[in-house]
Amino acid sequence: MKDPYQILGVSRDASDEEIKKAYRELARKYHPDKYRDSDLADLATEKMQEINEAYDAIKNERSGKGTGTNGSYAGYNPGSHSTDEFYAKVRREINSGRIDVAESMLNSVSSDKRNAEWYFLRGCVLLRRGHYIDAKNCFDQACAQDPYNNEYRSARDNLAAHINRSGGYTTQSAGCSVCDICTALMCADCLCGCCR
Repeated sequence: MKDPYQILGVSRDASDEEIKKAYRELARKYHPDKYRDSDLADLATEKMQEINEAYDAIKNERSGKGTGTNGSYAGYNPGSHSTDEFYAKVRREINSGRIDVAESMLNSVSSDKRNAEWYFLRGCVLLRRGHYIDAKNCFDQACAQDPYNNEYRSARDNLAAHINRSGGYTTQSAGCSVCDICTALMCADCLCGCCR
């Protein structure tokens, strides 16, 4: 996600009231109900989602739940939260469809701290984006780091079988095949299974 302050058109040192005012003005301007019978309905919906995510990110940051002042995600601070908690949050973001937020959280982890779980979740993000070969590479790395994890192996093997059938990448215009749906469901099931 782009800088949430930039999306709302406010500076980082803006007061909470200024941020709330900017959010409300943008919400009024881009609310999808205003564009219901227009060709711009989809664009307004996307813009409204971006505005909501930016406002949520700023609120979380200011309450200590989001990104810290140094730009790293506050959930990944070994002194205050465990790595397991952080990755559980990433999983929740992926499960709720907030792929940009999950990706931003993962990108905040320094390369020397990227473990098998990081590669698995990065693979899940790439899978949701339709980048199957890159996702498989991440699943491969997760399996290399933790070869006895059934969740990682299952995701890798299911995706490898799909890549062999489909050629790897999909495009928006290609549509969605039954194989795509099955693979996505299997990976989603793997991902959701550990959140229970």
